[in-house]
Amino acid sequence: MTRRPSAVLGVASATHFIHDGFSDILYVLLPILSGEFGLSFAQVGLLKTAYSGGMAGFQVPSSLLAERWGEARLLVVGTVITALGFLAAGFAGGFGGLLGCLFLGGFGSSVQHPLASSLVSKAYERGPRRVALGTYNFSGDLGKVVVPATVALAATWVGWRGATRGYALVGLVAAALILAVLAALRVGGTPPARAGGGGATGSAASGWGIRDLRGFGALSAIHIIDNSTRTAFLTFLPFLLIAKGSTVQAVGFALMLTFAGGAAGKLACGALAERIGVIRTVVITEAATGLGILLLLRLPLGACLVVLPALGIALNGTSSVLYGSVADLVHADRRGRSYAIFYTVGISASALSPFVYGLASDWGGVALTLGIVGIMVFATLPLTLALRDPAPALSGGSTE
Repeated sequence: MTRRPSAVLGVASATHFIHDGFSDILYVLLPILSGEFGLSFAQVGLLKTAYSGGMAGFQVPSSLLAERWGEARLLVVGTVITALGFLAAGFAGGFGGLLGCLFLGGFGSSVQHPLASSLVSKAYERGPRRVALGTYNFSGDLGKVVVPATVALAATWVGWRGATRGYALVGLVAAALILAVLAALRVGGTPPARAGGGGATGSAASGWGIRDLRGFGALSAIHIIDNSTRTAFLTFLPFLLIAKGSTVQAVGFALMLTFAGGAAGKLACGALAERIGVIRTVVITEAATGLGILLLLRLPLGACLVVLPALGIALNGTSSVLYGSVADLVHADRRGRSYAIFYTVGISASALSPFVYGLASDWGGVALTLGIVGIMVFATLPLTLALRDPAPALSGGSTE
């Protein structure tokens, strides 16, 4: 049994790596697509909105379907759909075609966060769950580091279409491997019928399983602001860097630095939350994010590259703390549903923000927009007053 949870964590982490790679190559592709198709900033934002909107739309339905069909089947189907969406995007001839392909890709990717998180939570029900979820989130950030930089480099040799189609084929191979490994582990299959027992969790057999509505609401509100500002920042950061004299290849490197900092931040901030508490950690990371974005606007290109890894730590560190805290506020047998709600509200905010901030960029320029983003981050700070740090027994770190 000691090897089985780690194997489940391994396949969930690999799935996260692949899907976050798909999501974040968009940040490299958007300036290229803008130039090739003559897009406005609002249209650029709408492309990101299409992907995030597709992802947000199926989060809750996928968690409900998983209760009937199992997580494994849906994870594989979703990964295939995402890969096919990006494969088709590599052949798109205009803005409308790209919009449809990216919506399809996001729709497929919607299954990944709630179902993989649920698999990991189940595997570590009586083990270090917060650490396992932190590792799972870290793997997604590794995908953000490796894949955009690789696609940016490949685009210089085979063009953005060839690079996009190539990574889509990687996704199709990954889907076959996910199916094979989960089948061998015999996890994520069709759940057995509920027997009515279950001790402490039996009371959560209906509804959405939220035990602490006040805490869950505050956590979700912070997640909405954190996700919307982070997505808007990453969407328009490449345009800011290009305005400062960067090339597209250097943008890929800059994003790699940012995501590398983010990967470190997810691990470091998860550990920091265990040491000083969720509330203090969120205050520190959000304040550092807002100040970092505002500082970036005043710096030359070279200095921006120095600052971006540190900014990435704060930018992504909050999400690790928030994800790890969801399980403390919900019943175990409805965890897939509650994760789906949490991810849905956050990703819905991510879906809307690029288009809204794109309109602002068309009106006042990218620098003004990112200034607004930096200021908006500070709106999370009053919401921390409604949070409570979890008791040690609920943290998932106890084996009981």
